[in-house]
Amino acid sequence: MKLQAGVILNLLRVKQWPKNLLIFAALVFTNNLFNPAYFGRVTIGFFLLCFASSALYIFNDLADFKSDRLHPSKKNRPIASGAIAKDFALVLAILLLLVALTGSFFLKFNFFLLVVVYAVQTALYTLYLKHIVIVDVFILATGFVYRAIAGALVLSVNISPWLLICTMLLALFVVLAKRRNELTIPEAHKHRKILEEYSIPLLDEMISVVTASTVIAYSLYTFTSPTAVKHNYLMLTIPFVLYGIFRYLYLVHKKNLGGSPETILLRDMPILIDVVLFIASTIVIVYFIK
Repeated sequence: MKLQAGVILNLLRVKQWPKNLLIFAALVFTNNLFNPAYFGRVTIGFFLLCFASSALYIFNDLADFKSDRLHPSKKNRPIASGAIAKDFALVLAILLLLVALTGSFFLKFNFFLLVVVYAVQTALYTLYLKHIVIVDVFILATGFVYRAIAGALVLSVNISPWLLICTMLLALFVVLAKRRNELTIPEAHKHRKILEEYSIPLLDEMISVVTASTVIAYSLYTFTSPTAVKHNYLMLTIPFVLYGIFRYLYLVHKKNLGGSPETILLRDMPILIDVVLFIASTIVIVYFIK
């Protein structure tokens, strides 16, 4: 029974759920973190996003199970390994997506539209867009931006352009690092054909551009954004962002760990401590320092 439960959790990609915590960004930066009603609504939105993303992961696994069997780690996924029947996985995915769409419709209509757009875009990525060089990484990065926008839509607050650009750049950094890691796998193109269009030097160039842009964009945000004007000490969080990026680059280049961002976040203690310190310092600056 425990094994079956673990297999289902693996099918749902529960370890990917922390990505959806981006929905709380709008809650924090609009000074509503300690508003119980708003916190509750965003929390509901978080779980609805989790259900939607799990459903879309299952659809992707159903579409790619043959190529996944050629991958050294993806071959162990429940569908590719045969641990879960494809019919069961399809029914579960449909149910999860229906719950996500129904719940989001009643939570906030604009949030519902975002979930629909996210689902359609992800389906197009699975079927077609993942085969177009450069477009593929932008589509994946856009998924992170949708998560950040979701919080603002649930709360009906203005969406900060700073939130969008910083999220997009950081997401591109993570996605490009993941592509780089995939290229280090022997015969990588057999399980992901688009990798034939990339090279490690090319991706290193892209990562360099995105890394510098992320640091500059976040630094400008902490000095010139409306939030920064209200909270003068927000620039004190810049070192945490710098350390996090440098540590991630170290893990990508020296430890070859860029293929699993969620594993880095949950298992690399320096990164985990850095994220906790970044969040704690941001909350202190925004809510307790006038």
